[in-house]
Amino acid sequence: MKPALRLCLALIILLSCSSWGFFAHYRIHHLAVFILPKGMAAFYKSNIDYITEHAITADKRRYNDSTEAPRHFFDADYYGKTPFKTVPHKWNDAVACYSKDTLIKYGTVPWSIQYQYYKLVRAFKAHDTTGILHASADLGHYVSDACVPLHLTKNYDGQLTNQKGIHSLWESRLPEQFASHYHLYIGKARYIDNPLSEAFIICRGSYKAVDSVISFDQLLSKTFPADKKYTLQQRGAHKINDYSPAYCAAYNKLMHDMVERRMRTAILAVGSYWYSAWVDAGQPDLNKLIAVKMSVEEKGKLDKEEAAFKEPLLTSPKARK
Repeated sequence: MKPALRLCLALIILLSCSSWGFFAHYRIHHLAVFILPKGMAAFYKSNIDYITEHAITADKRRYNDSTEAPRHFFDADYYGKTPFKTVPHKWNDAVACYSKDTLIKYGTVPWSIQYQYYKLVRAFKAHDTTGILHASADLGHYVSDACVPLHLTKNYDGQLTNQKGIHSLWESRLPEQFASHYHLYIGKARYIDNPLSEAFIICRGSYKAVDSVISFDQLLSKTFPADKKYTLQQRGAHKINDYSPAYCAAYNKLMHDMVERRMRTAILAVGSYWYSAWVDAGQPDLNKLIAVKMSVEEKGKLDKEEAAFKEPLLTSPKARK
């Protein structure tokens, strides 16, 4: 196999086992732009293609940077039955309790969120367009990862319970199959008083869902016909054996649309972190930084997309939950 092809295949394998999957990460970043206030909206909309495209840049770095992977997860169950009462929030205090090596081994996503948050604040203060976009993309990625239950457990891919593949089922197959029916708008970005505490709150919410993610798949596997659980699915130029649409639908129903709810949480959290960093930077005038100009047609298309994104909140009781 040629080196270039081997590298490409390795990257595909890595990213298929990583957070949310391409589709959901792109969608979360894209829609988070639409919940920003007037002072930020024009800048982020004009750069929405960059924000969307670089939603997965942090995952790509995992292939070349050995220090990147721990930033995407936090194995809360390593720290006992009450991890969110046990683990100190402040990094230095946590290091004093468990050692830096231990924290890195079992994941640092809440502290990675805090680090990227203040990196974004500094970029806003410096009026650094490139820095703002880079930090926004990375911050959004880590926040989104914290919203995934399987990023909060040592059993991240069901490997400890003979459920290998559940990671991609939950965060890739379900949103790819059902996202067109999701109602994802739950309001405008809000100010976050304490970025680190908020990160732990998000992680705690995800951790509470771990048991359901695992147990519902176990329950369904016992009752679902084995020959109906998997089917050949087209992935690019290849066909692979993957969870069937019928199994995905049954699993999604058992979880009562959990993936939709966690995506809603992610979109609100990502937009809120961006907004809060801008506020903490003194609300600099971002209109002076707009570098990408949209045509009237492009702006109209984006306005229609934003209206369609927000409209279900007014018409659907489900969206208001």
